[in-house]
Amino acid sequence: MRFRIDLKIFIFILLFYFTRQIEIYALIMIFCIIHEFGHLLSGILLGMKPNKIEVMPFGVSISFKLYTKDYNKKIGKANLLELKKLIIAISGPITNLIIILAFLLFDMQFIKKEIAIYANILIMTFNLLPIYPLDGGRVLKSLIHIFFGIRKAKVITNKTANIMMIIITFLGSIGVYYFKNVAIFIAILFLWWLVICENRRYKLFEKIGVNLVDG
Repeated sequence: MRFRIDLKIFIFILLFYFTRQIEIYALIMIFCIIHEFGHLLSGILLGMKPNKIEVMPFGVSISFKLYTKDYNKKIGKANLLELKKLIIAISGPITNLIIILAFLLFDMQFIKKEIAIYANILIMTFNLLPIYPLDGGRVLKSLIHIFFGIRKAKVITNKTANIMMIIITFLGSIGVYYFKNVAIFIAILFLWWLVICENRRYKLFEKIGVNLVDG
């Protein structure tokens, strides 16, 4: 299994440190790791093996090895692999929801309830955005793939991500202006980086007309 650290994380650490938000950033990263364990556990239960773990500025990403047997089992206009991807993708936000419910139901002294709930709502909401490769984008892509095929899945997912980013940028700009919170600005930049990278892959898909294997 490969392990990689995205060096941009050190830039983010410095930015949050100098803006005096390093504590909330560290807490978010801790819950992001727990979030990723949700993905990892569901993947293992589905019989998949981790292939790569990557530490990114806004969390951790785990990819799994792909098996020919999953491609050979058809489900709708896709295959068994897409169903597994969907379950793995949604398991992360579900993990955050479970944490939120745990803090609401039980008295945990080691961390303030309000901060923990806020951090997990933030992580869950962020990951459920229909922007690929966030969890929401992965769920959307897999669902469309299963019912309508890979072509429509890529087209609709790409258009949805770009439209969503325009909306988020508009609303986020208002948030930065009123709340003077640099974290909002950094999150928007990170999302644009994800979308731009995916736009390049989509253009390549359009150009060569074949299915690109997801990372």
